[in-house]
Amino acid sequence: MRPEADTAPMILGFDTSAAHCAAALLSGDRILSARAETMDKGQAERLMPLLEEVLAEAGVAWRDLAALGVGVGPGNFTGIRIAVSAARGLALALKIPAIGVSSFEALADGHDGPVTALVDARRGAVYAQRLPGGTPALMPREDALEQAQGSRVAEATDPRTLATAIARIAAARRDAPQPRPAPLYLRGADAAPPSDPPPVILP
Repeated sequence: MRPEADTAPMILGFDTSAAHCAAALLSGDRILSARAETMDKGQAERLMPLLEEVLAEAGVAWRDLAALGVGVGPGNFTGIRIAVSAARGLALALKIPAIGVSSFEALADGHDGPVTALVDARRGAVYAQRLPGGTPALMPREDALEQAQGSRVAEATDPRTLATAIARIAAARRDAPQPRPAPLYLRGADAAPPSDPPPVILP
């Protein structure tokens, strides 16, 4: 049941684009609940129970939600797909908008002036975008820091902060027409298809 004191729209934001499963529930500027768990895998099994725990902690039901915010990456190929698929399914079932928010936008949230957002891409590389107006790219970390001169550098810290920013940005955008959330991929999946030929099916 939605708390009577909360009259602002309820926005649920969540993200599984890195080695975590994170969610935050906002009503206006109030954070009603926020949780995050570190995990290299298992987001597909953990995401929905985590979302239900966040709602239950705030005494909020699914029907009370006005919109969803979902992290679209860049980051872990499979993790992004898990969150985006969940957001699309929930939006359809609940008849509310699902709004995709990039990790760059979430990291830049709350900063004044130009910001260069960096997302760890492993192997000494980062996904980088200078906001506002820059184009996201994959590059060595040293190159990204050099190009960031003259701007504030923002990097991921607490996944709960990331989920909260996603929900906040979604709240600001929910009244405007939004495209369906779609993954933001800047690098191909780490997993490659098998090189062996397919088995021959005998009649």
